[in-house]
Amino acid sequence: MTGLLGNGAPAALALAERFALPLLDAAPAEGRYLIWENDQLALAEAGDKTRVVVDFVAGAQAHRRKFGGGLGQPVARAVGLKQGVPLSVLDATAGQGRDAFVLASQGATVTLLERSPVAAALLADGLARAAADAATASIAARMQLIHADALAWLTQTEQRFDVVFLDPMFPEPNKRAKSKKDMAAFQTLIGGDPDADGLLEPARRIAGKRVVVKRPRIAPWLAATRPDFDYPGESTRFDAYLPRKS
Repeated sequence: MTGLLGNGAPAALALAERFALPLLDAAPAEGRYLIWENDQLALAEAGDKTRVVVDFVAGAQAHRRKFGGGLGQPVARAVGLKQGVPLSVLDATAGQGRDAFVLASQGATVTLLERSPVAAALLADGLARAAADAATASIAARMQLIHADALAWLTQTEQRFDVVFLDPMFPEPNKRAKSKKDMAAFQTLIGGDPDADGLLEPARRIAGKRVVVKRPRIAPWLAATRPDFDYPGESTRFDAYLPRKS
């Protein structure tokens, strides 16, 4: 399991305890690890200055929050967000939480599921910093992180949501565009979602309005199941499935 170089910071120690991450006394000679630096948690690789940080306050997420297009953004349209009509959304494959943050910024209440302890720790740190910033505190207040395996959680839960959002990692050999270096590092460490096909049916049982699956434009349908409708884009599409009636 990936360790955490916490440098004695209380916030780092709390994250290590919460997500059962082993603490490191020094940076490893090779491989990836978590490090607490500049008052934030980062994913690092030995001998490389690249850092992966979940940051909802500044950078790309701040730009998207201010200039991304609001309710006109593809993910917001696919989920069905409308002005003054709040929705409850389950993001069952949260990853770095980027789409979840967009949805929350547009008024949705979002529950994030993430099974990887590394990704969950990065998310928890990003949410904590967002909650402490005046510009994003109200958005972070609409986001709840649950560290759990999505398939098991979906199968067992009695909760219901207006929309279930799925964005599983699915490598498409010879077709997938090269990721940015930081995203590639994150994807390599977290791995794929080989059980992703199994998420669709339990998701349809707990969704009140629709299940939305984010896919590369040329990727096959999830679980080889034709969507009821879709929202195509240049590089990404959103496949929408109606709920299963009880």
